[in-house]
Amino acid sequence: MLEPATRSSAGLTARCARALASPWSRLSLLVVLLVSAATLMLLFQPQRLLSAGWPPELSGVSAVVLFSAAYGACTAAFVPRPLLNLAAGALFGSQAGLAAAVAGTVLGAGISFGLGRLLGQSALRPMLRGRWLKAADAQLSSHGFRSMLALRLFPGVPFAAANYCAAVSRMGWLPFLLATGLGSVPNTAAYVVAGSEASSPTSPAFLFSMGFIVVSGAGGAWVAWRKRHRLRGR
Repeated sequence: MLEPATRSSAGLTARCARALASPWSRLSLLVVLLVSAATLMLLFQPQRLLSAGWPPELSGVSAVVLFSAAYGACTAAFVPRPLLNLAAGALFGSQAGLAAAVAGTVLGAGISFGLGRLLGQSALRPMLRGRWLKAADAQLSSHGFRSMLALRLFPGVPFAAANYCAAVSRMGWLPFLLATGLGSVPNTAAYVVAGSEASSPTSPAFLFSMGFIVVSGAGGAWVAWRKRHRLRGR
């Protein structure tokens, strides 16, 4: 039979374990991780390391794979993707740079989605009470692939925000990753080509890529305005 002190210690351990595993404790951990990642990004600016400090001895497939892994980690730490896409084009050219950037995009999105699903979903879902939040959650949960594909094609929603909104919804992993990979190709390609042709700013490829970036940005803003107008009219 356990002594009173032993039972008290076991009970305290069990209560602490339940508290640490609670939804709000996990959400707090997520917030700490995100703030830490954003702080490190501001202090070290890893996008500069990827563009200017890339080791010259690294080349070929291994360099592309390593860059993709670094790209994914930087994206999860809130480094702006356009800067990383430009760096990919400048380092590897349009074709290999696009492959590295898209792979890094999917990896970074997967990291953010996994963190949000594991640490934030259970605490945040009960808070989805507003009209806009409920509408967004229903859209992402019921039409995950189509909704995420639209968000990736039109750059009106910040990349990280889309990742965590999808994580809080009931969207599955496969639709999220597939839509991210396919939907990010056009805008990613435009930035990668611009980076690869940055030394020739008057070349047709550079001008076309910059024009695509401007047009897609304007289109994303217009679509976001239409969606907001419709939600207000409901």
